[in-house]
Amino acid sequence: MSNDRPWLAQYPAGVPSQIDVDEYPSIVSVLENAIANYRDRPAFSNLGRTLTYGEVDELSARFAAYLLGELKLKKGDRVAIMMPNCLQYPIATFGILRAGLTVVNTNPMYTARELRHQLADSGASAILVLDNFGAVVQEVLADTQVKQVITTGLGDMLGFPKGAIVNFVLKHVKKMVPDYRIAGAIRFKDALELGGKHTLQPIDIQSGDIAFLQYTGGTTGVSKGAMLTHRNLVANMQQAAAWIGTNVRMGEEVIITALPLYHIFALTANGLVFMKFGGLNHMITNPRDMPGFVKELKKVPFTAITGVNTLFNGLLNTPGFDEVDFSRLHLTLGGGMAVQRSVADRWKKLTGTTLVEAYGLTETSPAACINPMDLADYNGAIGLPIPSTDACIKDEEGNLVPAGEVGELCIKGPQVMKGYWNRPEETAQVMDSEGWLHTGDMARMDEKGFFYIVDRKKDMILVSGFNVYPNEVEDVIAMMPGVLEVAAVGVADDKSGEAVKVVIVKKDPSLTEEQVKAHARANLTGYKQPRVVEFRTELPKTNVGKILRRELRD
Repeated sequence: MSNDRPWLAQYPAGVPSQIDVDEYPSIVSVLENAIANYRDRPAFSNLGRTLTYGEVDELSARFAAYLLGELKLKKGDRVAIMMPNCLQYPIATFGILRAGLTVVNTNPMYTARELRHQLADSGASAILVLDNFGAVVQEVLADTQVKQVITTGLGDMLGFPKGAIVNFVLKHVKKMVPDYRIAGAIRFKDALELGGKHTLQPIDIQSGDIAFLQYTGGTTGVSKGAMLTHRNLVANMQQAAAWIGTNVRMGEEVIITALPLYHIFALTANGLVFMKFGGLNHMITNPRDMPGFVKELKKVPFTAITGVNTLFNGLLNTPGFDEVDFSRLHLTLGGGMAVQRSVADRWKKLTGTTLVEAYGLTETSPAACINPMDLADYNGAIGLPIPSTDACIKDEEGNLVPAGEVGELCIKGPQVMKGYWNRPEETAQVMDSEGWLHTGDMARMDEKGFFYIVDRKKDMILVSGFNVYPNEVEDVIAMMPGVLEVAAVGVADDKSGEAVKVVIVKKDPSLTEEQVKAHARANLTGYKQPRVVEFRTELPKTNVGKILRRELRD
């Protein structure tokens, strides 16, 4: 594939085919550069409080000094963070990295079983947890190597009296903070104060050092930690910055960060790339509260937003979203799951901005392909391989397949992970001897080099020997005005082996099974049409908003 890159001819003006991976030796050096250039500019905002780059510098240095000076952690030790989007997140993340340690991003919605596995598997020495989830940490602590628990309340960085009010309401009015008691736990603010008594010595951070243990695959079995190095993340920052940078005003961007920073998409695309731009990350703590989210958007003159299809769809169906000021918005990036044409078309009509689809994986830090930013309309593709990235389509035997044919999408580039933490066999299953990462996604490439995801290998439905891709079925059903959300899965069938089932959340209460089937008949060939139609009030989703087809199948 190295001599056959049809996508290069389609590269947007000003975007290089290669990036300088070694311009910055670490994420910390990118942060220090941003601090030097944008010290007095706003960096992170949440619940009415804003931190400047200078404040992020001071506070993260204190946290780093606490981890090294008080806890005596050594370079390479792991520290877990278990919080939604709040000001403590960037302070802790950059503090851990500046100390030469590894961040273990932890989903705050984890059950005790999931948390126990991740903390034990990663061998984390410390964990920073929001009070709301302290009880879960208390339950699993004895089964882990965690020596220090650091706790914090959502209002702790908001100043007085607002912070105290937020904490009081969450605990005593909304009852969202279960009681817990962890011996020896320290408050985050106290840790910062202790850190201030130490001088942070420069740490020699190498590009090959592991910056993040990013856990993935929890929906397909045991969750595995992807080892993402400083070089992986710096490369992806450089790649994404080169791709979207021609469309960016340095030091002036305001990006809405509604996806959680513990998820690789928001972590890199929002938290890191826009830090490099000297932009402001406006963090949304609970994007599931759609009316509250829309209310927040009305106050913020934002220029960019990232999200998954369900997030954009939710906003479009929330009253008041059409009253938001979109005059400064120039970048909307969708990833994490397939963007549906009906959602993209409505987004463009309302906001005037194209919903640009991107593609990535935890294992690729995450961006691998992005559509051109100047795309006039949604095109159904995941885009072109970004700079310094190769992509190809391989068959079951590992042979390249020609343009137009479906096979497994494989990626090669400096953003591809080092491997899975302590899992050499599983690493060997996805990374071949030539350095290609096998994504598990079925895709095709057109003659111009644009890639199209057909579906996840494991989600494919086999009807009488014919491959049916759930994304296609979902796309067609989502075109119906009466459908709010839809997921397609395979169910056992005596005649055809498997049959297509669709699970629908109605937008129009009068929508019927027969209307859905009639629409499918008009738009899908026979074997792709749903045999079973089920209506539900909601679909099971991950905390990021990805629909869990596995749960629907089970």
